[in-house]
Amino acid sequence: MKKALICGVSGQDGAYLSSLLLEKGYEVYGGSRDATTNPFDNLRKLGLLEHIRPVSINTIDFKSTLATLTRIRPDEVYHLSGQSSVGLSFEQPVETYESISIGTLNLLEAMRFTGLPIRMYHAGSSECFGETDERPADEHTPFRPRSPYAIAKASAHWQVINYREAYQLHACSGIMFNHESPFRPHRFVTRKIVATACRIHRGSKEKLNLGNLQIRRDWGWAPEYVDAMWRMLQQEKAQDFVIATGETHSLEEFTKKVFSYLSLNWRDHVVIDPELFRPADLFNGNADPSKAEKVLGWKATFRLDDIVRGMVDAELK
Repeated sequence: MKKALICGVSGQDGAYLSSLLLEKGYEVYGGSRDATTNPFDNLRKLGLLEHIRPVSINTIDFKSTLATLTRIRPDEVYHLSGQSSVGLSFEQPVETYESISIGTLNLLEAMRFTGLPIRMYHAGSSECFGETDERPADEHTPFRPRSPYAIAKASAHWQVINYREAYQLHACSGIMFNHESPFRPHRFVTRKIVATACRIHRGSKEKLNLGNLQIRRDWGWAPEYVDAMWRMLQQEKAQDFVIATGETHSLEEFTKKVFSYLSLNWRDHVVIDPELFRPADLFNGNADPSKAEKVLGWKATFRLDDIVRGMVDAELK
């Protein structure tokens, strides 16, 4: 039985990845900064909590990281933890950088220190690309990060490459474009839109305040994306991959589809709030995920309509 340690198990991706690995017969250790107090709500909703071995690990603390790897001796480590909000990173740049970049460095250094044959997946981000002039980004596209979050993720990405090349560690990054699910926290704009629209559908008179509706993103379905993570660690040679649908839509399109699915006109309920515009933003997120299809045999099947339907139906339950 393979053992997997998921750092950040309580988040969206951690919950769906736990489900996938359990189905594949793994012994799954769920890492959290304090596993004794974390409610693990997403794992509870999926009925997985009793099947996971909770473990406290603070990846910002090298001693904690090293001790955890030495004790568990996992075959695979999935590094999904760290501050995950682009918007919040402008308010908390230091915490964002430490939780993402230092956390990644400590895991890599602990792998090197122990000498264990661990395979590590690092959750990279499409935000690292910045603006690509609407050209689809692939694994060779230069990084031009435009937020503290993206800068931290870019740093972590290069750490993974450095340790892979310098110390021959089996470590890779999935350069993930946006992927959604009902487990998205309410601070993320997609969940905010869905939750507010559903309340309006039920009779609320509130307005939905949004920022720039013209930003464009490649939105996928999180349960599909965790399968790509697993496939990456099954490769004989560690490589980095862009994970995306290859389709880009505006936030206005997303908003319109959510309200239309609820038989509402979005223009009657949405207010543009200049305070919600970011100091610097990525306007177009375009992806070329062809390498993942060719090498991993992975291709996204959920499209924007499927994502909207899945999130709204779950919110209405």
